[in-house]
Amino acid sequence: MPLVTSTEMFKKAYEGGYAIGAFNVNNMEIVQGITEACKEEKAPVILQVSKGARAYANHTYLVKLVEAAVIECPEIPIVLHLDHGPDFETCKSCIDGGFTSVMIDASSKPFEENIEITKKVVEYAHDHGVVVEAELGTLAGVEDDVKVSAADSSYTRPEEVEEFVSKTGCDSLAIAIGTSHGAYKFTPDQCTRNEKGILVPPPLRFDVLEEVSKRLPGFPIVLHGSSSVPQEYVKMVNEHGGKMPDAVGIPEEQLRKAATLSVCKINIDSDLRLTMTGTIRQFFDEHPDKFDPREYLKPARANIKETVRHKLVDVLGCAGKA
Repeated sequence: MPLVTSTEMFKKAYEGGYAIGAFNVNNMEIVQGITEACKEEKAPVILQVSKGARAYANHTYLVKLVEAAVIECPEIPIVLHLDHGPDFETCKSCIDGGFTSVMIDASSKPFEENIEITKKVVEYAHDHGVVVEAELGTLAGVEDDVKVSAADSSYTRPEEVEEFVSKTGCDSLAIAIGTSHGAYKFTPDQCTRNEKGILVPPPLRFDVLEEVSKRLPGFPIVLHGSSSVPQEYVKMVNEHGGKMPDAVGIPEEQLRKAATLSVCKINIDSDLRLTMTGTIRQFFDEHPDKFDPREYLKPARANIKETVRHKLVDVLGCAGKA
């Protein structure tokens, strides 16, 4: 099966009450871990590449890694998506370079300018058979080159979504309902502590999501900044030389609820980075004489696979939907 767009994926996800996992990829082991889990669980998947990943690994290398995954996993639909495209030129480069989906993120711009930039990308993408994700509302946090302070973040205004989608022609819409980029999504004073002393972030604004869904019936909604920051890997990092106090993510039960509504795509990145980093730190602590990358990347890849499997089955609900 060649690379596909997300159009049919999202239609089935919306009707079926589940979401597609969109996993950020940066190297071979991450691509392998994700797609092996999806192959075994028979789950569709979106492999997404950020501007930072393209700068790190090179556009061509990343495309070829994803093409290799398509060959190795012919049973599952795979989308190659640009995450947080900052401008028309970056989106055009990815469209021309083999991506089947792009995101134009002009959410930091004034409403009318966001529409203008997004519409330009949509027109070019649709002429080339590529779909477009846009964003309305601004998430706090840090992800690659996306850096937004809590003071500058803003929830999506439901009263704007119909005009935005109508004027831009975008195929899906990322909204802000309280998720946040990075592993440090919330400060401790934004959270409460449960009976085990674990930080619990404020709940997502499901009222905003439900109002957006009413105004855009049947339209696929996207959640960014939705990593759960698995505490077992935060602990692993900290026990093996790291310092990640108070790293906290979005509770998985809230993501599962969002997936049963109109959210068809949930972005997951920090979970996989934490999984890889924690595993490698533990490996070197336990095997200080080792130096072969194949030896420490092998268990990292295996744990990424299990993290993704858990997300597919227990959070996204997309296992068996390929």
